[in-house]
Amino acid sequence: MTEILQTPKLVVVFGGSGFVGRHVVRALAKRGYRIRAACRRPDLAGHLQPLGNVGQIQPVQANLRVRWSVDNAVQGADHVVNLVGILHESGRQRFTAVHEFGARAVAEAARAVGAGLTHVSALGADPNSASAYARTKGRGERAVAETVKDAVIFRPSINFGPEDGFFNRFANMARYSPVLPLIGGGATKFQPVYVADVAEAIASSVDDAIERGRIYELGGPEVLTFRECLEEMLKVIDRKRLLVPVPWWVANLQASILGLLPNPPLTRDQVTQLRQHNIVSEAAVRDGRTLQGLGIQPQSIGTILPSYLWRFRAAGQFQRKPAA
Repeated sequence: MTEILQTPKLVVVFGGSGFVGRHVVRALAKRGYRIRAACRRPDLAGHLQPLGNVGQIQPVQANLRVRWSVDNAVQGADHVVNLVGILHESGRQRFTAVHEFGARAVAEAARAVGAGLTHVSALGADPNSASAYARTKGRGERAVAETVKDAVIFRPSINFGPEDGFFNRFANMARYSPVLPLIGGGATKFQPVYVADVAEAIASSVDDAIERGRIYELGGPEVLTFRECLEEMLKVIDRKRLLVPVPWWVANLQASILGLLPNPPLTRDQVTQLRQHNIVSEAAVRDGRTLQGLGIQPQSIGTILPSYLWRFRAAGQFQRKPAA
C-alpha cells in the first residue's frame, strides 16, 4: 500500500529574525513545520538557516507598515505568528503604525487566507494606558480580537535570554560604570520569562494544543523588583556596583535628553511604563492562562543567566570565585 506523505503546515512568522523570533523559528523547526520568516531585512536573516533543515526556513521581505507586503507574505499560510514590536519610536517606526496598524494588517491578511493567528503583545497592554507603548499594544490586541475571533494572544513579561536587551544592557553598563540607576527607587516588580519558554508556548498555539480565542499572560517562576533583578545580574557577573535610586522627576529629565539619541537607552515613555508593575495577574493564574497552565515549567533567571552573562565577568568564563 502506497503511503501518502502530507506536506507540513506552513507557518509565517512576522519578526522571525528578531530576538524572540529566532527562538520561535527554532521551536517550530523542531516540530517539522515549514517556516516563512517575514522581516524588513531578509538579507540579514542568515542566522535562521542553521535552525532547521535545508529549505525548511525561508526569509521573505515584509514591512507591517506596507500592507501589500503583508498580504504577499501570508499567501499559502496555514498559521501566522506576529511578533513585531518596537520599544521606542524612530523615523517612520511609530508605535501606532507598528502596534496598531501593523497588528490589524496581519490579522486581516491571516483572515483573508483562512490561516490561524497567534499575536504576541506584552504584559501591561491597555488601550487606556498613559504609556504610548502599552496603549498601542492594547489597541493592537483589540484590533486582532475584532478581526480574528479565535486568535491566541500572548502577553509576556520581560523576556530574558542570550540576546536580550535588559540583562545584557545593564551587565555591559556594569563593566564601565561604578553605579547603576534604580529608576523610581527600583521598586517596580517584574516577572522575567525565559524566551525559549515563550517560544514553546507560541509553538503550542500553532500545534492547536491550547484553547484559542484567549489572552495568556507569560511570566517566569519569580517576581522580582527592579533592584533585585540588578542584584541577581551583578551576582552572576561577580561585580560589585553601587545601586543608586533615581527619583521619577530626575528619570524623566534624563529620559528627555537620552530620548534624542538614535538608539536611546531610556525614553520618557519607558519611564512611564516603569511606574506600573509588570507581573502576571491573579485572574490569569486562576484561569490557567499562564505557562504553568499550558503545561510549561518556566526556567528561572538563576538557572539561565550564568549561561550567557559569563562574558561580562572580569575574566569571562575562566573566572573562579574564592573558596568560602
